Amino acid sequence: MGKKRIARFLITLGVISTLLVGMTACSGSKDASKSSADSDSSFNKTGLPIVKEPITLNVLTVRWGNMGDTFTKNTWLQNLEKDTNVKINWQVMSSNDWAEQKSIMLASGTMPDVVLGDIAFSDSDIVNNLSSFRPLDDYIDEYMPNLKAAISESPELKKLSTFPDGKMYSLPARLPSRPVTQNQPVINKAWLDKLGLKVPETIDDLYNVFKAFKDNDPNGNGKKDEIPFSGSQDISVDLLAPFGITDLNATSMMVKDGKPVYFPTSNEYKEAIKWVHKLYSEGLIDQELFTQDNTMLTAKQQNPDVALVGFTNQWTPDAVFGKWKDQYVTIPTIAGPDGKRYQVGDPNGLSYRRNELLITTSCKNPEVVARWADQFYTNEASIQNFWGAMDTVIKKNDDGTFTLMNPPAGTSADAWYWDSSLRDFGPKYVNPSFEKNIVLDPANGDGLKLEIDKLGKEYVTTPFPNVMYTSEEFQELPTLTTDIDTYVRTNRAQWVTKGGIDEQWDAYVKKLNEMGLEKLVKIRTDAYDRYNSVK
Repeated sequence: MGKKRIARFLITLGVISTLLVGMTACSGSKDASKSSADSDSSFNKTGLPIVKEPITLNVLTVRWGNMGDTFTKNTWLQNLEKDTNVKINWQVMSSNDWAEQKSIMLASGTMPDVVLGDIAFSDSDIVNNLSSFRPLDDYIDEYMPNLKAAISESPELKKLSTFPDGKMYSLPARLPSRPVTQNQPVINKAWLDKLGLKVPETIDDLYNVFKAFKDNDPNGNGKKDEIPFSGSQDISVDLLAPFGITDLNATSMMVKDGKPVYFPTSNEYKEAIKWVHKLYSEGLIDQELFTQDNTMLTAKQQNPDVALVGFTNQWTPDAVFGKWKDQYVTIPTIAGPDGKRYQVGDPNGLSYRRNELLITTSCKNPEVVARWADQFYTNEASIQNFWGAMDTVIKKNDDGTFTLMNPPAGTSADAWYWDSSLRDFGPKYVNPSFEKNIVLDPANGDGLKLEIDKLGKEYVTTPFPNVMYTSEEFQELPTLTTDIDTYVRTNRAQWVTKGGIDEQWDAYVKKLNEMGLEKLVKIRTDAYDRYNSVK
């Protein structure tokens, strides 16, 4: 091990050691299967405070990059401590260092009382370390009436959070005011207007627009440098969507006629790749698409002299084009060869999360944690933990509606929300009927995305869901997916750039079967069936 790696390891070990020392104040041993709360006269099963005498919980959460812990100043969180008598010792980790710290923590077996946020531990982390986490079903049933009501209203919460053994080891969330669609088509409207073209509605229209972009110098610099469509490393699944190929959770699976299908061996996929090859062969797709990384792509999208890229799929039109963002608009979903439109997204909304809170077996007072976490599952608590506290970020109006205040000068709305709240992380639930009371600015941020959502939400397909796998399945999946995914990507690049899919198709399918495709599909299908069997 090199000196730098040794030094980094020792620093990480030091951080973990510091955390473990801090945890001993509240956490008991892993073997403590029973809480002391039931026998503790200080604990209140209902009402507030949760405990008569103050108690401290060690709560670990991971934040992106260098976001820090400013969210802890959220007045709702601070008032919760006062109202419940549950004090929180926040242990805030950076995602930059978390992978190494997580490994040491799991290996040590000593954990905080609570882990908050779904980027801390993945499904496989939890499934392969179940002895470190408490099953929560009984605590939910006895101590979490707000979450029980949410599950009754939105059964997706339980389906999503039930592990293969039939138990819930983590708490879910439903975020407020989330869209149904993922990425919508975005086009350079200034180029369309200059060339007198209409917004494309079908793949034939899109082909003709791409030809016009390539041949008629819409950026006006006297060069044929326009790139109708670009990307990095691979073709975006969004470009295949008009053929019915949608893949929200990046599993190469889609649901067709109510059944899971591996789409890289489907006829829809074959026809989509043939169409993309036609575009590529005529120079309508960036010839460097398969070899350039995101940095190279961004350099083209934000070229300082003129706009270069004509079409893409994005969350919002201002996402990637820098100074040229005002030239771009979002357009309706493109219709495919069958005349239908298919949009990547989720009809239930891109709202649902799991693994947002885990109670570890090191925690001596899981009932206290359950009652504390249940306070997050109200409408007003949830919006304050997604955007920011009342009278700080959110204004509650006399008519019962809620509006977001303007961020400080020089700060983007999204950055402000992350500074002011738990944002995407942590337990929360917003009743779908409550969302009509949330008034968002349709020109910016979350409000803009909901406006864009109207262009494609009726075409969203049912995705292959975010299913859960067993420990054994997690052991098999990496080998299967690494080999199979690599083979599929390699052939896709070959067929897009050089053609030959018709001649090579049968051999390609045969090779995939030899590589274990049937086993892979069975694992995905078994998980899908378990997911749908949850009641």
